Amino acid sequence: MSLAEKYPVRYTVEDWKKWEGDWELVEGVPYALASPKPKNQIFLVKIASFLTNVFKDCKNVNVAVELDWFISSDTVVKPDLLVFCGEIPDRLTDVPDLIVEILSPSTKIIDEGLKFELYQLNKVKYYIIFDLEENIFKIYEHDGKQFLEKKDDKFVICGCNFSLNFNQIFG
Repeated sequence: MSLAEKYPVRYTVEDWKKWEGDWELVEGVPYALASPKPKNQIFLVKIASFLTNVFKDCKNVNVAVELDWFISSDTVVKPDLLVFCGEIPDRLTDVPDLIVEILSPSTKIIDEGLKFELYQLNKVKYYIIFDLEENIFKIYEHDGKQFLEKKDDKFVICGCNFSLNFNQIFG
């Protein structure tokens, strides 16, 4: 057992608020956020524009990029993009309806492992992972117990039914 495992240090969101730089905090454990590649940032803007256009006729649907989601007193994450319903809060504490993460080599294990489990535990309705290196994406839908890979393009958010064809922006 390593010394770090033997003497674990846990932080709170109150500690996190005082830190310099970009960090996420999961169950008291800090994770530094890497600066995104230009390719990822450009793709993120495309996804945000695409989703904003899809939801233009849906009331109370909000699309946000790199917004902190405060899950508990020791967990706060910053998904690449999230969609939530209702009024725009001062601080997002409710579970988002949809989360998008764009993989990079430095975040792949976190996004496909830690965040996948965290979002699943918190019952995020849809989780979409884009892998720009492999030119693929995976969509997961929460069935009330766990994420299942989604095979169709039909979605319901804030009572709005719509189709999302990400192949339109993935080329």
